[in-house]
Amino acid sequence: MDFAEYQRNTHETAVYPKNLDGGIYYPALGLAGEVGELLNKIKKTARDGEELDKEAIKGELGDILWYVSRIAYEAGIGLEDIAVYNIEKLRSRKERGVISGSGDRR
Repeated sequence: MDFAEYQRNTHETAVYPKNLDGGIYYPALGLAGEVGELLNKIKKTARDGEELDKEAIKGELGDILWYVSRIAYEAGIGLEDIAVYNIEKLRSRKERGVISGSGDRR
C-alpha cells in the first residue's frame, strides 16, 4: 500500500464528533494523545529494563500514522507530498552541514 492509498483508506474510519466534524481539531488532539501513549510504552520499557514490545509500538505508530494522515487530509496535503518534502529538507540540511542544531529555517 502506498501513502495515497493509505490516506484514502483512512476515510472509512474517520468518524469525528459532530462538533468537530470536518475539521483539523479532532485528529490533531488525537495525535497528541497517541504520541503520549507511544512515549508511555517506551518509558515503561526503559524503566522496567524490558525488551521493546514491537507489536505494541507498531500499534501506536499505526494510530499516529492514522492521525497524521487525517490532519494532512483536512489541510489538503497528501502524505506523499509530506514525505518527499521532508526528505528533501533533511538532505538539504545535511548537504549544507546544518542537519544538527535547532530552528526550522536552517
